Amino acid sequence: MQVEKKTAEYTVFKRADGRYAVQGKDKKFINGDDKVKLLIEEGLLTAPAPKTEEPAAAEAATEEEAAEE
Repeated sequence: MQVEKKTAEYTVFKRADGRYAVQGKDKKFINGDDKVKLLIEEGLLTAPAPKTEEPAAAEAATEEEAAEE
């Protein structure tokens, strides 16, 4: 693993398969949501865009529901 970024709190490694590993200052690896949060803060990952419906589709669905009542 190659050191990508090192801070006082944690070290970010880039693995051979292109994924990241984050090791805390206590030498234990950080996983899950905490790992994703750190990688996004460091700019190594981008947060996915929130899924939203198109406004026209949402209005059509609302009108159909109102017509059924």
